[in-house]
Amino acid sequence: MGIPQGYSPFTLAVEVSALLAAADLLSLDGDEVAANHLRETADCWNEQIEKWTFAGEPDFCASVGIAGHYVRIAPPGATDEASASGETEIRNQTPDRAILSTTDVLSPDALALVRFGLRAADDPHIVDTVKAIDHSLRVELPQGPLWYRYTGDGYGEHEDGAPFDGIGQGRPWPLLAGERAHYELAAGRREVAEALLSTLEKSAGPGGLLPEQTWDGPDIPERELFFGQPAGSAMPLVWAHSEHIKLVRSLRDGVVFDMPPQGVERYIRNKTASHLRIWRFNNRLSSVPVGKQLRLETEANALVHWSTDNWTTVSDSPAIPSGLGTYYVDLPLQHEDAGTRVVFTFYWPDVENWEHTDFTVQVVNEPENQMRIDREE
Repeated sequence: MGIPQGYSPFTLAVEVSALLAAADLLSLDGDEVAANHLRETADCWNEQIEKWTFAGEPDFCASVGIAGHYVRIAPPGATDEASASGETEIRNQTPDRAILSTTDVLSPDALALVRFGLRAADDPHIVDTVKAIDHSLRVELPQGPLWYRYTGDGYGEHEDGAPFDGIGQGRPWPLLAGERAHYELAAGRREVAEALLSTLEKSAGPGGLLPEQTWDGPDIPERELFFGQPAGSAMPLVWAHSEHIKLVRSLRDGVVFDMPPQGVERYIRNKTASHLRIWRFNNRLSSVPVGKQLRLETEANALVHWSTDNWTTVSDSPAIPSGLGTYYVDLPLQHEDAGTRVVFTFYWPDVENWEHTDFTVQVVNEPENQMRIDREE
């Protein structure tokens, strides 16, 4: 099996934050055209994170008392447009356990949305996801709570302690206690973050090295596996030591010191929204909400041939360079009523060739993300 493909909250958090940071660098260099393009892209992606990755199986959500939760990864559909539905491939598992419903696969990864400044720690989507994570992935050990990487993780020793051989059972990761501590600090619960720092440190081996995983099963002395002590995984996990250092610094400062400021300012404080949706060949939208502009973005210069009345009348719009090696055309669908269908194709002037395929996007008036939770004022 390869690495699962799709949209994950962690990756989206990194990408959106990176776009905003890069935009600031471009602005400093005086390139506002490219900077604005990156910010518009970031806004568009940020506004759809819940549409792409927030879902929940009804019975599970009812049992935990939540409206939904972020999934670990949302696989792309047939047109590469992401959706938090369908099935997710689980690595390092036997065939009968290698496929799970996307809504059943949880991961602490979603806390990256807070770590990178895109969502507030008390955002109801985050709060519900934390409840789901603790219900499904938290385990109590002598040193304190630790968390599993994700539902069904098969990367770890077998149940009898036999070494991982391509299939196994994932164990708790001390690293995740550090990540959770940063979330707790962002939420204003310093005492919880301090307790998790202690848990992380107590998860170290005799030499003070932090392991990748901690053994969570009964003691197996003949394999040198003991409950709450390092498993047979990598040690040290330098990534975990890095998280420990960052947590000590964050607790000293009283804030998450490595949180990028751009997302906090743009999305949490200013609540910046997006005025568009972006169609690409690797993200072929089938619909766009009422009031949103449709941006067609390509990797080559293009002329867009399009119509909103089934080719009775047509328009030709030349693509605009983004300044970043891509091209785009904005179709003014924000003025169209629900039910309007725009049909378009591409002419590639550099090779003097048509795409020979018509694409269709419909304007819709239902909520774009029906799982969106409104914060009570």
